[in-house]
Amino acid sequence: MSTPAVAEAPSVITENESTPAPPAPPAPTLTLGTLDTLLPRPRRSLTTPLSVLLHAAGLAAVILVPLLGPAELPEASPAVRAFFAEPLAIAPPPPPPPPPAKAAPVAKAVPRPSAPTSFTAPVETPETVPMDGGLDLGLGIEGGVPGGVEGGVEGGVVGGVIGGLPAVAAPAVAPVRVGGEVKEPRKLKHVAPEYPWLALQARVRGVVILEVQISPQGRVTHAEVVRSVPLLDQAALDAVRQWVYTPTLLRGVPVPILMHVTVTFNLVG
Repeated sequence: MSTPAVAEAPSVITENESTPAPPAPPAPTLTLGTLDTLLPRPRRSLTTPLSVLLHAAGLAAVILVPLLGPAELPEASPAVRAFFAEPLAIAPPPPPPPPPAKAAPVAKAVPRPSAPTSFTAPVETPETVPMDGGLDLGLGIEGGVPGGVEGGVEGGVVGGVIGGLPAVAAPAVAPVRVGGEVKEPRKLKHVAPEYPWLALQARVRGVVILEVQISPQGRVTHAEVVRSVPLLDQAALDAVRQWVYTPTLLRGVPVPILMHVTVTFNLVG
């Protein structure tokens, strides 16, 4: 059996049924306070503590894991070797020195009777006393050789060579300068210089120094001016060339020498 459909009657809203009115907006209110009280506070988060815990756990794992795991010891390096040094051999002490040899017996010197130092008077007085001739020093003959010798000096020279120097010419020897073993010879003959007339008128005075060469016979063979006084040089040269000296001996042989001589010119009055 079929049931008959029942049609629903449409609802009709009349003008008398009105819709509810919207609520009125709240009235504005003025609130005084600080910015912190006015702004909304954020919620506390667990992010920071959780991050700290995670970092601490990671650091602990990095440190503890290698320690807990099995580790192999490093192999010994082949360059490392153990060695033992031999003890130093100490040399045995040297043998003691031999005992000193016994000194040979020294013969005692027998004292000899010495000659008496005090004067003893002779028992008998001699009738004559011989004269002591003195020592012969070979210093020539007093008063010179009778008749004289060539190149000699009147009255003789103490220390001169008797008979003069040998006539045979000795081989040429370079002049030796006075000094050291070579002593300055002694002047035997002196000739005073003549004062030049021009220097006397001009009242010139001074000292002229010459270098002279003296032969083995003691004569001046060469003269040269070392310190000059122009008006007096020639007079000094003329006088010095006439001077005579004793021969100079070097190891017993006469030799030519070089020496300096000084000629002084003074005005008197």
